[in-house]
Amino acid sequence: MSYRHSQEHIDAWTREGGVLIERFFTPDEVKAVRADFEALFGVKSKAEGAVSNKHGDEIGKFDLAQFTGLQAIPFDCSPALNLIGVHPALIALAKDLLQTDAVHLYQCQAWAKFTGDADYDQPFHCDFVNHTLTVPSEQAYRTSATIMCYFSDVSEAHGPTHFVPKSRAASIAAPEDTLSLATSDQTEMQSALKEAAASAASPAGSILPYSIDVYHRGTNMTAPGGHRYAVLACFKRAGDENIAFHAWAHDVQKPWSKIFDHASPEQLACFGVPLPGDAFWTETTLKRAQVRYPGWDLTPYRDALVSKMALAEGA
Repeated sequence: MSYRHSQEHIDAWTREGGVLIERFFTPDEVKAVRADFEALFGVKSKAEGAVSNKHGDEIGKFDLAQFTGLQAIPFDCSPALNLIGVHPALIALAKDLLQTDAVHLYQCQAWAKFTGDADYDQPFHCDFVNHTLTVPSEQAYRTSATIMCYFSDVSEAHGPTHFVPKSRAASIAAPEDTLSLATSDQTEMQSALKEAAASAASPAGSILPYSIDVYHRGTNMTAPGGHRYAVLACFKRAGDENIAFHAWAHDVQKPWSKIFDHASPEQLACFGVPLPGDAFWTETTLKRAQVRYPGWDLTPYRDALVSKMALAEGA
């Protein structure tokens, strides 16, 4: 697997908290994921204009209706969408961003937006408030990497994320200022952030990795009949209990076999599944795992156990 990012991307993310990488995914990967989006969310052709709850030139507020097109994995569709959040190239990127050999995926969602379905405009905010009970670390690699992945072309009329590089935000607002969003008038701060923001408008297949202490916001869908297909994949350093979102086992009724039957050991490790050779894997745990997921190819785990037992016998 060839790397799809450069050291320049890593340096930019570390310095500014966000970096746009265009055409990260191949056209074939985009096509397969797009087909899954259409199977899950349907194909809409709305002609209405964008819904708006703003007054004058103010920046929008959170409209809960915008989250109705948001679903967490696993999905009842092909492996394409189910595994895109743990694509080997994304894992490699996350490891480099977070300066570690082991990462965990702690949030992954598909988000379909359609013009006229909701007001998708948001105020500028930082994500640490619902990704940790504490605050962002001063070290970029100790925060987390949220990666916004686009699987449709996103122009300014298709609701691109707008983000404020840290060097521009430093003189405007500290991350903790996001805590007062609902309790004080932030018109001046929001306007200043808007002036300093960069846009993630880009072709299908592009990604925007950003950290939980970066000011960003969703913008409204205004393209007639427009849609935006995106996947959010959030990575943290394995073992970092300070950051969390999903407890995967909580959604026990969801079709987890869609992932286990097709994922590699490295991809499953992003969900917290022990790698082959880990002490967790014994003859008993392997038998139980096979019962739970009959289609899971446990060969790498069995082979590692056999090798481990042979080494023990020869010691």
